[in-house]
Parts: sequence; C-alpha cells; structure tokens
Amino acid sequence: MADKLQDTRRMCVHTQTTKPWSLAEAIEGYTRASVPGITVWRDHIAPYGAEEAGKMLRDSGLEVVSLCRGGFFPATSGQARLDARNDNRAIIDEAVAIGAPLVVLVCGASPEIELPVARQMILDGLADIEPHAKDAGVKLAIEPLHPMYADTRSAINTMDQANNMIMALGSNQVGIAVDVYHVWWDSFLKAEIGRAKGSIFAFHVCDWRTPTRNLLTDREIMGKGCIRIREIREWVEQAGFNGFIEVEIFSDDYWKQDQDKYLWRLKSAFLNHV
Repeated sequence: MADKLQDTRRMCVHTQTTKPWSLAEAIEGYTRASVPGITVWRDHIAPYGAEEAGKMLRDSGLEVVSLCRGGFFPATSGQARLDARNDNRAIIDEAVAIGAPLVVLVCGASPEIELPVARQMILDGLADIEPHAKDAGVKLAIEPLHPMYADTRSAINTMDQANNMIMALGSNQVGIAVDVYHVWWDSFLKAEIGRAKGSIFAFHVCDWRTPTRNLLTDREIMGKGCIRIREIREWVEQAGFNGFIEVEIFSDDYWKQDQDKYLWRLKSAFLNHV
C-alpha cells in the first residue's frame, strides 16, 4: 500500500483549482510540475472555443480526465428544462471536442421546487440525454453534493440517492463522481461506495477546513483538514475504481497565491495524504 500511495502518476488537477491561470497557463504549469492529468472547467474553454482548446490539450500530452460541468436539470418551466437538456447535449459535444471521456454533472436544484420533484426532473433529464452521451462515447458522472447545496446546486446529496438514480436508469453510461468534500460525513459512505462497485467514474480530493468560512470557496489542501482521504480512497479502489484521482480545490485564499508554488504544494500533499 505504501508504494502505491507514494506515486503521482494518477494525479489529476482541475483547472478551477488553479483558477487564476488560463487554460494555456494551466497546461504549461501542469506540464512543468509533471502533473499527468487535467480536468477542464468549461469557463477555461470559453476564451478559445472547444476545437482550439482540444488541439491545445492534445498537443500538450496531458491526459484529459473529464469536463466539468453539466447538469442543472430542474427548472420551474418546461422550456427551461428543455433548454437545460439541450445545453447538456452541447456539453457532451464539447467533451468530444477536447477529448474528455467523461462529463461530471452537478445536477441542479431550486428553492422553488420540492426536492422529490427536483430529483424526478434530474432523472428525466438524464434519461433524455443518455442516448446522446452513448452515441458520443462520453460517460456521465452524477456528483452527489453536500446537503448545504440542496437549495440551488444539487438535489442529489448522498451516495444512496445517486446509486438509486443509476439503478433506475439502468445504463452503463451513467455513474458516480465521488468527491470527498461532499460525502465524507455520511455514516453509510463505505456501504454505498461498495454498492456503487463498477459505477464509480471519478474520485475527487481536497480537505475540509474548520471552521469553514465560505460554503463554496474555502476548501483546504489535503492533509490540512478532517477528511479521512486515504480511507475513502481505499474504499473506492476496493469498489473497482483505478482511474485518475482529481485534486479539486475551490479556495479564495489559494487563488491569491503563486500558482506554481501552490501546485508543488498540491503534489506534496497528494503524495503524503492521498
């Protein structure tokens, strides 16, 4: 186990982790730091367009792990729900253009929509876009989000809910993105990760700062918080996950720092705490 842990060959960094960098700067920075994997935030594609971004990524030699993010299916009007599904189809096409085999889904929610209704809208939206994803050869990963986001960001808040949705869909095209920041607190986490065997498409790491000062942009570097990251890693690997491990840190503090030095700190933390 120790030899496996002391290894960054499966390390991936999300471009939003180094938000101040453009896509071009992130590609150069990750290459300098010998980080082999990259997940691309859509905002980082926008200045270039998907085709040009795809060429840059292919030329870089970095492994494109996923595109983030799709989802946001619930809406109060039928037209808005239709628009969301069409937008997700366009996101799948973007993934093809940049060479991403996976789209991570933040499924959406609205304070005006009761959670059971929102979850049905998510299920219906996924069922509608699944054939397009299958035709494109792009997988879809439902990311359960911490319950503090259940009002506006996602009505899928536990691994149990995500597992149930995948069972209802019955498609090998749809799986789960396990982000330790969102699920570490769940007393049924080990069992639900085991239940997701074969359906875990992504694994995201960071740490939980205490006290948390911002619900969205105050994540911590691995090893500086209270999440038992290595234990959760063992569980997802026992459930069959052997892909890239993605460092996803949204942090107003770290975005103000020298991003090259920050990236080397992330590599050290990955080696020592992931």
